[in-house]
This record gives sequence, structure tokens and C-alpha cells, in this order.
Amino acid sequence: MGSHYSLKYLAGEGTPEPAALQAEVEGLLAEVDKQMSTWRSDSDLSEFNRMPAHSCRAMPAAVLELVRAGDALSVESAGAFDLTLQPLLDLWGFGPQSRGEKVPSAEQIAEARARVGHRHLQIGEKRLCKDAAVQLDLNSIAAGYTVDRIARRLDELGVRSYLLDVTGELRAAGRKPDGSPWRIAIEAPRDDRQVAQKVLALDGLGVSTSGDYRNYFEKDGRRYSHTLDPQTGAPITHRLAAVTVVDPSTLRADGLSTLLMVLGPERGYAFAEQADVAAFFVTRTDQGFATRATPAFTRRFGEGDTP
Repeated sequence: MGSHYSLKYLAGEGTPEPAALQAEVEGLLAEVDKQMSTWRSDSDLSEFNRMPAHSCRAMPAAVLELVRAGDALSVESAGAFDLTLQPLLDLWGFGPQSRGEKVPSAEQIAEARARVGHRHLQIGEKRLCKDAAVQLDLNSIAAGYTVDRIARRLDELGVRSYLLDVTGELRAAGRKPDGSPWRIAIEAPRDDRQVAQKVLALDGLGVSTSGDYRNYFEKDGRRYSHTLDPQTGAPITHRLAAVTVVDPSTLRADGLSTLLMVLGPERGYAFAEQADVAAFFVTRTDQGFATRATPAFTRRFGEGDTP
């Protein structure tokens, strides 16, 4: 998947040998990569993206599952979440077909936006159709899906206690050998080094963080985030630096963190509060960074541990 993964687990009687378990995990990663990668031309998704308007293609059940999940998040957020942003990502220099970091014209943005929108997709039982030349990018939920998929396989193989990380999306279950919970750190949004801001104890939960402090470019003194607002076709301009979501579904946590990042500190917090989402917001201010947790986050973790 063009990134990293790690699995820490507690071996028990009947669990596979490490080499066998590693083969199981990497087999699932390879399967997802072949189905959903936008960076390899032979993936199912890339082949769909090359098809013209008014085309249909048989697609793996996993891809259709993610498109349905993305469609639900799009409806839930009134369009703030969108899986069809590939033309805009390429235009702004963040996609596999980009031609370098650049600020496109209003006309170029309008042309790309005409090929964006879930309304152009029709999901069948085994195939996906499009009435415009839309291109899908599943990266905002594919890693979360993969974490959940691996977690189900670990359970089938008798692995009950683990900490799993796929491209930064996390899930933990069970306890460590000393009986303590798995603990993960929420990273402070700094460009220069990694600093832990909060430490959370997890059991049976997925965690996703989205932020604008790693993937961006600067032009004429202005910073352009890789997070695009589907409503404008341009990078977000608000002061939300990062948002972390915790949910029993890592797929949903993954999608929600992107959705809240698009909405920003005020609208995003209001959405998360109303939807009872456990979320932790970090916002830039003139005095530094300010943090804010939703009631669902505070109920689950209290104030959390500060390192």
C-alpha cells in the first residue's frame, strides 16, 4: 500500500508461528493493494478510473463495500466527504497523475469539479457504473478498512491481544502480557519532530488521525494542504491542524477523521458532537495550539494522559 504496517501481538496456544502470521497479514495487504491502489495501473480501481463516462465494470466486493461506505459518509456530511476527488487531487499535485505542486486556475478547478461527485456513481450487486468520467480515490478509508479486515483474520486465527498499525491507522484489542492495556499516542501537529500530545488506552477500538502538517506545499508564502474541500475544489483554509477519531470501526474512524478535517474546527466539532463521535481536535491559534475533545471522547477517555 505504499507505506508501512506493524503488528505486535501476544502469542498463545494454537496461534500461528510468526512467519505464518506475517504471510497472512501481507497476503491481505497485497489483495487490498491490487484492488484499490491508485498508484499501480493494474489495480481494479485504476482500470475503473480509466473508463469513460457511461461505463460499468465488475468490481471486487471490498471495493463496492467501500464505495457504499463513502456514499453514506457523503450523505451524512452533506458532501464534505467525497471519494471521487481524484481529478482534483491530480490537479493540485497530490495524486498519482499530478504534474507537480501548482495552484490551478479557477477554470481548471471548475473543469475538474464537473467530474467529481458521488451522484455520478451507481452501485450494483457486483459492478460499479458511472455516468460521468469520475475517478475514485479510496485512500481516505482503505487503510481503516484494511485494519478491520486484518483484525477479523487475527480473531479467526486465535490472536486475541494485539496492536495493529497500517499506514498510521491503528487498532488494539486485549491486554499486554503484564495485564496492562495497549496505549497509543496522539501526535502533536508539528512539522519539525514527533511529539506525543495525548496517550490513550485502547481495547477493541480503532483510531485515525487526519492533519495538514505533513502533506502540503507552499507557494508565494501560502500553505496548501492535501485535504481538499469538495465544495470548493481547493485545499482547506481553516485553522484545524489535526483531528483524531476513535471508533469501534476503524473504517469509520478513518472516514470521519477526513470528514471532520474538511469541515474544520467549528462545523466539524458541531457535527461530531451531534453524531456522538469520539473526536479530539487540535486547532492553530495566534498563541499556539488549542485542543478540544467531544463529550463522547471525554466519556471514553476522561482527560486522557498527557506525556
